[in-house]
Formats: sequence, C-alpha cells, structure tokens
Amino acid sequence: MTARTSTAAENDKRIAHTRNRLVLEQARAVGLLGTAKDTRLSGRVPSELIEAAKKRAHVTSDTELLELALSRLALEDDFGTRLVRRKGSIAADIDLGI
Repeated sequence: MTARTSTAAENDKRIAHTRNRLVLEQARAVGLLGTAKDTRLSGRVPSELIEAAKKRAHVTSDTELLELALSRLALEDDFGTRLVRRKGSIAADIDLGI
C-alpha cells in the first residue's frame, strides 16, 4: 500500500511540474514573462492558503507560486462564460441523435 501511495504522489508531482512548465512556457511565449522582474507585489494572506497552494502546485517559493498563479489567471480562457451565454440559443426540439 505504501508503494502505491508513493507512486501516486510521485505521479501527481510529475503531472503538476509538467502542467506548471507548460503554463510558464505559454506565458513566456505571449510576452507575459521575461527576464526582467521589475514589479514587487505585496499583500497579507493566511499562511494556510499559501502553504496549501504551494503543496497543490508542488512549488516551494513564494515567487514561483505568484508567477504560476498569475500566469494561470492571465492565460485563462473564457470558455465557461461563453458556454453560459449560449444557453437557449439551440432550439429545444432539435434532434441531437443521442
């Protein structure tokens, strides 16, 4: 059971690192991340929130967490909003073939 739990944890970590890398690469590709770090961000948040986010993202530094979180937010698509806007735009009696 321990080996299985360890394998699952390692798999989660590997997936998180891959996802993080892809997000940061995409942010760099669209010009959101560069070599200059010219802005300081400061705020007060619960330490439990920071630790839970770091654990979930498998990152260790506050800077890494902020870059990742802000990149995800900046790159987030609006699929959900567009989907909800379409509500009622397809006739209720259409045959979907299901």
